[in-house]
Amino acid sequence: MTEHSSSSISRRALLGAFAATALTAAPTFSKAAGFLRGGGDIRRIRMYSGRTGEKIDTIYWVEGKYIKDAVKEINAFMRDWRTNDVIGIDTRTIDIMAAAHNLLDVNEPYMLLSGYRSPATNAMLRSRSRGVAKNSLHMKGQAADLRISSRSVHQIAKAAAACRAGGVGRYSGSNFVHMDCGPVRTWGR
Repeated sequence: MTEHSSSSISRRALLGAFAATALTAAPTFSKAAGFLRGGGDIRRIRMYSGRTGEKIDTIYWVEGKYIKDAVKEINAFMRDWRTNDVIGIDTRTIDIMAAAHNLLDVNEPYMLLSGYRSPATNAMLRSRSRGVAKNSLHMKGQAADLRISSRSVHQIAKAAAACRAGGVGRYSGSNFVHMDCGPVRTWGR
């Protein structure tokens, strides 16, 4: 559940209770590739934002269906925090993030550094860094920059790359990994 949304708490609480029971009874997602191909009945994402102080821990997919309210919460959480602009985050990116997190075998949530970026925010960041693409997938809601303090950039990138579902960039100097649902590719150190 997110800390910034309180609308549908009873329905979400019920879903959470169902999911906790199902997680106990369901087989574990031992490999991300199977997870992305539908090998799991439940998909969950856990993140926090050091910028806004918000946290999200939500099950967004159950038995082959995305949960509309949960995806809406993820969209709001991954908004451009500088402008508060919200866009629909591509569920393929959320799936890659969830699968990589599962492969890392940690309970610690991701720290979200950047999800959606408005064109104005992207232009501002691009003026400050050569590492920001002019047509960044962040502006389409198709990318996220993440870190987990208990795992290295190398470990996180290796897990994301194992999904073979999009782009994975290693930014060791800034201690984060970029994940997107664009063409399969890797870059960085």
